[in-house]
Order: sequence, then C-alpha cells, then structure tokens
Amino acid sequence: MKNIRVLMIDDNENLIAAVKEYFSKRPNIDVVLEAHNGIEGYNIIKNRVDDYDIIVLDLIMPEKDGLYVLECMKQDNINKKIIVATSYNTMEVIREVSDYGVNYYILKPFDLSDLEKRILDITNREYSNKVIDMENSNIQSSISKILHELGIPSHIKGYQYIREGINILYDRPETVGGITKELYPELASKFDTTVSRVERAIRHAIEVSWNRGSWDLMEEIFGHSVDVDKAKPTNSEFIVTIADKLRLDYHRI
Repeated sequence: MKNIRVLMIDDNENLIAAVKEYFSKRPNIDVVLEAHNGIEGYNIIKNRVDDYDIIVLDLIMPEKDGLYVLECMKQDNINKKIIVATSYNTMEVIREVSDYGVNYYILKPFDLSDLEKRILDITNREYSNKVIDMENSNIQSSISKILHELGIPSHIKGYQYIREGINILYDRPETVGGITKELYPELASKFDTTVSRVERAIRHAIEVSWNRGSWDLMEEIFGHSVDVDKAKPTNSEFIVTIADKLRLDYHRI
C-alpha cells in the first residue's frame, strides 16, 4: 500500500520534528512536506498540490494563521483532507473551521498515536468534504484538557487507560455497573495488556494527579470528596465522575 503523504503546517519546529521521527518508525504514513507559517504553508498547498494527501494544520502561526490558509483554499477551490491541530479550543473556532470542510480537530498537546489514528481513519474511509464530527471532536478535546489540567502526563499508560475509559462510559453509561468485570477487560484487550496492569496504571495516574493537578478543578469535578487529607477517589469514582461531568456538559443524559 502506498504511504499516506502528510503536509504539516505548524510554527513549532520541535513538534514537526517529533511527528516526523514518530512516523519514520511507523508504517503507512510519511511527513513529506512542512511549513512554519500560513504564507509558506499555502504556497506549498497551491504549488505542490499533487505531492501530499492530507494536511495537518495549526491555527495560531506567525505572518498568516491557519484560518488564512483555509480561506485561501476555499477561494481557490483546493479540496484536500485536513486535520486542524491546535491548542485553541472554543466552540466558536471549531464551528468556524468546520465551515471550511476540515475533517478533524485535535487539541494540543495530543498523543502521536492519536494523530496517527486520525490520519488513517480520514484517508481510509469515505469522508465527505465537511465531516468534523462535532461532538466527538469536542469530547476528545475536553477529555484531554481535563486530564492535563488534573496533572496527568500523557506519556504514562494510566492516562491512555483513563481517557479511553471515560470515552467508553460517556458512550455507554450502562457500563458504570461493571467497571471491574466489563471496563477493565475491555481496556486490557484494546491495549493488549492485563486487567491488573490496567488497574495499577490508573491508580498510579490518579496518584500523580493528586500531586500535580489543579485543586480548583478537582473541587469542581469531585466536590467535597476532594480533600488533601482524605483518601483519593477510587479508580471507578475518578473515571465515572469525569464521564458524568462530560455527559452533563454536553447534555448527553
């Protein structure tokens, strides 16, 4: 199978280097072109339109931003698959970029494995030109934002397990009654590990959170159950409470 060719437009050269290094060791995807501002990026988009398959585009850049790039593409009727990758997370911006036919919106900091999955999904499926899954994009961004603000670093395994666990409970709240018998085995299967390792990794991530996270956010999410002198929430309480908060925030009751 021919590798998917990526054009990455981002002023963070260290991030581009990290993405290129990651995909150099993975099959199917190559970062073949890069640009560091909107003007440079659009020149490549326009003049080398056959040299790439998908664009990973930052919104906030010097000289001209990502919205400039999207507007130019629209005016010149250039249709390419696009993932917007940015730290700027508001509903207004997500709605605005969706009007330009963006395929996905991923919030920085993101896991490189997630970027890989989105690139593969978008290029391998029959996507229409305007296919931002608004709710799913927002949920993924919200989960990542909450976990980072709670002080859980994205490189530890517990972060991955907690995030996927929240996803599952958000979509299937009936699972709340079977955290140990249903959720843990599902996570273990998905990440090719054991139930006991999933449980331990989640416990470790919660402990890290308690040492690094925002206490204001903890009080907002967990209420009076949060106290530096009291026991930390159980794995189940931690995941279920965040999933419930998101369901309320997105009116998914």
